[in-house]
Amino acid sequence: MDVTAPRVPAFRGRTPERSALDAALDAVRAGHGGVLVIHGEAGIGKTALLHYAARQSAGCRVIQIAGVEAELAMPFAALHQLCAPLLTHLAALPEPQAQAVRVAFGLTRGSPPDRFVVGLAVLGLLAEAAADRPLVCLVDDAQWLDDASLQVLGFVARRLLADAVLLLVAARDADEQPAFRSLPALTLYGLIDEDARALLSATIPGQLDPRVRDRIVAETRGNPLGLLELPKGMSPAELAGGFAVPATGRISDRLHLLYLGRVRALPAPTRHLMLLAAADPTGDAALVWRAAAALGIGHEAAEVADAEHLLEIGARVRFRHPLVRSAAYTAASPADRRAMHRALARATSAEDAERRVWHLAAATDEPDEALATELERTAETAQARAGLAAAAALLQRSLALTADPARRADRAWATAQAHLHAGAFDAARGFAAEAAAVATGDLQRARAEQLAGQIEAAANPGRHAPVLLLRAASRLESIDVRLARETYLHAWWAAVLAGGFAAPGGDLGTVCRAALAAPWPARPRPVDLLLDGLATTIVKGRAAAVPNLRRAVTLFRDGQVSADDWLRWGRTATTAAFALWDVDAWAELSTRQVRLARASGALTSLVLSLNYHGFMTTHCGDLEAAAAVVAEHDAVKEATGVHMAAYGARLLAAYQGRPVEATPQTAAVENELIERGDGYALQITSLAAAILDNGLGRYRSALDAARDVASDELSFLTPFALAELVEAAARTGDPAAAEKALEQLSAYTVESSDWALGLTARCRALISDGADAERFYREAVERLGRTRLRPDLARAHLLYGEWLRREGRRAEARKQLQIAYEMITAIGLDAFSVRARRELRATGEKVRKRAPGVTDELTAQEEHIARMARDGRTNAEIGAELFVSARTVEWHLRKVFAKLGVASRRELREALHSP
Repeated sequence: MDVTAPRVPAFRGRTPERSALDAALDAVRAGHGGVLVIHGEAGIGKTALLHYAARQSAGCRVIQIAGVEAELAMPFAALHQLCAPLLTHLAALPEPQAQAVRVAFGLTRGSPPDRFVVGLAVLGLLAEAAADRPLVCLVDDAQWLDDASLQVLGFVARRLLADAVLLLVAARDADEQPAFRSLPALTLYGLIDEDARALLSATIPGQLDPRVRDRIVAETRGNPLGLLELPKGMSPAELAGGFAVPATGRISDRLHLLYLGRVRALPAPTRHLMLLAAADPTGDAALVWRAAAALGIGHEAAEVADAEHLLEIGARVRFRHPLVRSAAYTAASPADRRAMHRALARATSAEDAERRVWHLAAATDEPDEALATELERTAETAQARAGLAAAAALLQRSLALTADPARRADRAWATAQAHLHAGAFDAARGFAAEAAAVATGDLQRARAEQLAGQIEAAANPGRHAPVLLLRAASRLESIDVRLARETYLHAWWAAVLAGGFAAPGGDLGTVCRAALAAPWPARPRPVDLLLDGLATTIVKGRAAAVPNLRRAVTLFRDGQVSADDWLRWGRTATTAAFALWDVDAWAELSTRQVRLARASGALTSLVLSLNYHGFMTTHCGDLEAAAAVVAEHDAVKEATGVHMAAYGARLLAAYQGRPVEATPQTAAVENELIERGDGYALQITSLAAAILDNGLGRYRSALDAARDVASDELSFLTPFALAELVEAAARTGDPAAAEKALEQLSAYTVESSDWALGLTARCRALISDGADAERFYREAVERLGRTRLRPDLARAHLLYGEWLRREGRRAEARKQLQIAYEMITAIGLDAFSVRARRELRATGEKVRKRAPGVTDELTAQEEHIARMARDGRTNAEIGAELFVSARTVEWHLRKVFAKLGVASRRELREALHSP
């Protein structure tokens, strides 16, 4: 409902709560966005406060919606209510966002929209509407919003910053609403005694004994609805001073029982009309009357419910309180409920196929294969419109109507998979277990086992996922070779991420040996080459793995794989290039993987891709690009709720000399990674610590940190940890440790790449003397100079200069150290800049400390937005990438312009010019 209400007092009491609402309304009138989530038990006054906010919203546009319990399975139903009055602004949105809204709301057909693109579109609609007049959105009974709407509203609520939009949400239990966690909240408790007594005295006619009044206040704990409703069950004599046994239990439970009694006391036609209204989630009066007419229920039935202040049917269907709706449904027999759903199905138009089939499913309590099949078809339609959460709900009902064991196993598997991709891991586990329990064949059992492993890998990557996936892959070998090999590759990734925390039988070595023993399909695919190459790398060494890894990488680089395979296995191909020490292929594939994931809207894949892409861009020394990748990764991760340590961010912070961000090695962080079984994240943290400490000259600490990673011979990070270990050991006077680490490193660098051989030469120079040392330093500089690995090259010049100075060759040392210092400062390797400056001064060179840059005043978010604007991106394009509205981007840019003292994007390009 879209209303504008005058500013008038709503009610007495609730002074602090009303003050909080008044402040929020004043802020939105001043052009600031905001959100407030009001929590409290049923009847506590959440709706009354929303009504107060509506009345106080002078000068604002107000839109009010409410969740309906029966509509929980209808995707985007609540969001459609909220946005329907705003669709006139659809043309102002970028076309991909506008199309996502059209498909989500069933206005057109198209590819399934990603819920975060829908969220960005809704944010844009709200921002466009608020440009004309401040907008206040009131959402009542949020605990009954459909999952898709909840996710989008939670996404939007966290981004109401620069838009004059106030979102007020009322919900019951704060812990049951993960979409709104960590948002500003207001928890309601009962009225204070003075206000509760005044409310009772004003609403109860006749005599009210003070002791009875105080007893009612105490029993209801000041719950306003309880104060209004419970006295209705008491006789005048009791209110005037009679005796009664105090009731027990929660006030919401007692109110529900009270309403149950009132509904059951109604005439049958009125009960049936109320049941019809309760079973219909849309509040469509015309639909309810069509169904009622078919059942012979007349308008007089509504008059009785209206007289009892339980139900009002006008232009819309309105219950006095959600507890009345619940009571109307609960009071009916199962047979009556089925009859009402059947009537509603017949009255629902053919265009609303989802609701029609849902009512038909609720109208039967016996297996019905035809209806189960129709639910499956409807699930496909719902998924195309609203995503996997909608499909999961319909598939779940289809499963309940299935009797045939084989079909039941397939439908349980499909339901589990839909819940997995929708992020409902607990539900997915339950249906996967059911699929395994009712499976009638080996393929069904193996698929169920594989799905259980995928669920574990997604929900809790670490200890047990590799074991589950390995077991499923082994079972699939004799059933479906292609699926078995894909499952082995899933198990490989799970084992890599678990590292040393993998459960017995799920370590990387065991997974790789099993994968190599698996049969090949008749026609090998890129995924088969990747699996064989990566497994061979671990079991037989990198030299043996090169042919298949190279073939797979070439296929991906030459575009000989499908878009679907790119999304599924592109990150694995990028890892293969990394294993080959092929920095050009690594950079190319990583860049393409991010681009494809971003363009497809596959945000879970994008989170993973950006994480590794930030690692790559930092290695290549483009720290500006790396910072942008890290910022985008953080934005997408926060939007999706994916829990993953920031690999690229840790390495970037290490090179930039930021200890807290590079190595958040507090006990809490370390314990969290250990608890999750995230061995790879722990190794990344240790590697970052080693780089940081070597840069700062804290060689003893660097040695300890590098050893944490270098001790794992199977990790893909081990060669880089060994390089740090060689440098730290050489500097701490431990040549034996340095030589051992170099020997281990040589086993990883058998490929004839300049990266591998240049890094090895740099390390070999550290433990050599005289002409040999100089020869290796020169080789390191020459080889690394032919790569895009600028930090490694800068460090080679720095080490070479340090060695020359200690050899007494100050002029030659000065030249190498000047090159190193210029590269280090240009790249922004602040961890190494102090060391390079100190060495240069020791040669007699005067060195000025780098002056703070113009961007030092900007926050990370501001700098990222500024650089994208400098590069010609529009506000809408920047907003789409960072999941904020275009107006929020404009707000950030105004702050950037003020800080940098510029007035246009042209001046911004000059201020942010990169060397």
